[in-house]
Amino acid sequence: MPDPRFSILSEDFAAAPHRYFARLREQAPVHHEPALDSYFLSRHQDVRRVLTDHEAFSTEALQVRAEPVRRGPVLAQMTGAEHTAKRGIVVRAFTGRALQDQIRVIRTHAAGVVAPFLPRGRMDLVNDFGRPFAVRVTLDVLGLDTEAWQQVAHWLDGVTEFVTGLVLTPERRRHCLDCALQLEAHLVPVVEQRRRHPGEDLISTLCTAEFDGTALSTRDVTALIVNVLLAAVEPADKTIGLLFKHLIDHPEQLAQVREDPALLPAAIAETLRLTPPVQLVPRRAEKDAEFAGGVVPAGATVFCVIGAANRDPAAFTAPDTFDIHRQDLGTARSFTAAAQHLAFGTGLHQCVGAAFARAEIETVAALLLPLLDRVRYSPGFRYREVGLYTRGPASLELDFTPVHT
Repeated sequence: MPDPRFSILSEDFAAAPHRYFARLREQAPVHHEPALDSYFLSRHQDVRRVLTDHEAFSTEALQVRAEPVRRGPVLAQMTGAEHTAKRGIVVRAFTGRALQDQIRVIRTHAAGVVAPFLPRGRMDLVNDFGRPFAVRVTLDVLGLDTEAWQQVAHWLDGVTEFVTGLVLTPERRRHCLDCALQLEAHLVPVVEQRRRHPGEDLISTLCTAEFDGTALSTRDVTALIVNVLLAAVEPADKTIGLLFKHLIDHPEQLAQVREDPALLPAAIAETLRLTPPVQLVPRRAEKDAEFAGGVVPAGATVFCVIGAANRDPAAFTAPDTFDIHRQDLGTARSFTAAAQHLAFGTGLHQCVGAAFARAEIETVAALLLPLLDRVRYSPGFRYREVGLYTRGPASLELDFTPVHT
C-alpha cells in the first residue's frame, strides 16, 4: 500500500475497521499482511469470486484454523457427496416444520431471559440478554441441557478465540485447546446416550444418520454439534445488538419499523449488510490468482473482508448509510444463497444456519420492540465494538419505559 505502516493488525484498524474499508478497496484491493503472510481482499466482486470458485480457492485453511478445536472436520471443509449429505442433514433440522417448532422455543427463551429486566427499565442487550439467550436457545434446539449454558458459553468462547484469533500467544492457544477438549468431553456422553436411545432432537438425527452406508462416528457427530453451536450462537447475539443500535441511531426508521412490523426483515438484512457479525472468511489459493490489484500466489491464505465488500459502492448505493428502504439489497433473497450482501457467505459453503438466524432474530426483535418503549442509551454509556474476525458490540446498555407485570 502507499503507506507501508498500515496494518490490519493495528490498534487503529481494530478500533474502527470501517474507516479503512474504502482505502483498502481503492488503494490495495489485494493487501498483503506480512505478519500473517496472508492476503486480504476487499472488493465485492473479488470476494464473491473467491467464495464461489471452490476449485481455485479451497477451504483447506480451516484445517489449521478450525479443525483442532471443533474436534474434527467442519462442514466448510467437506466437498462432494459428503458435504451434500451432511449439510442436508443439518439444513433439514433448521427448516420446514422443525423451524416452526424452534420458533416457539425461541419465543419461550427470549421471554424468560428478558423478564427480570422489564420492571427495572434498564438492560445490557448484549450481556444481559443476547449472549445468554443465544446459547440457551441453541442448546435447547440441539437437545442439550440448558442449565449448563454458562459453562458451555465459556468453552465456546475459547473455541471461537482459536478460530477467529489472527495472532494467538502460546498460553492463549493452550487455553483454547483445553476449552475444546472439555466441550468434547461434555458432548461425547450425550452422543453415546442418543445412539442408544434416540429422540427427536438434532443430535439423535446425526447419530442415526448414515453417509456412504456407514453411521457417523462419535467424532463426526461431535464436530457437527460444535459447528452448529458456533454457527447459531455467534451471529445471533451480535446481530440483535447491532440491529437495535442502528435503529436507536436512526429514530425515524425505528418509528417506521414499530408502525409497520413488515419492515423488520429489511432492517435485519440492512444490519447484516452494513455490520456483518462475521467480518473475515479464510480460503486457500490453489493456484496463482490475478485480481485488479495484484496476484495472490498459489498456497497462500486469502481472507475475504466481508465488511469491506458489503460497503463497496460498486455493489450498493450510499453503502455507508443505514437504510431499511434501500432498493439494491433485495430483502426477500437476503437470507438465501442469492443474497447481494455477503454476511452469510455465498456459494457452496454459505452459512448453514441462515434460515434459523433469520427466524431467531426476527422473533426476538418482534418480541422486544413493543416491550422496550422509548428505548435509548443509558446515561454515560459509550458504544464500543470488538473483534476482527467476528465483530459486535462489547455491550449495549439501554434504558426504556419499565414494564410492570
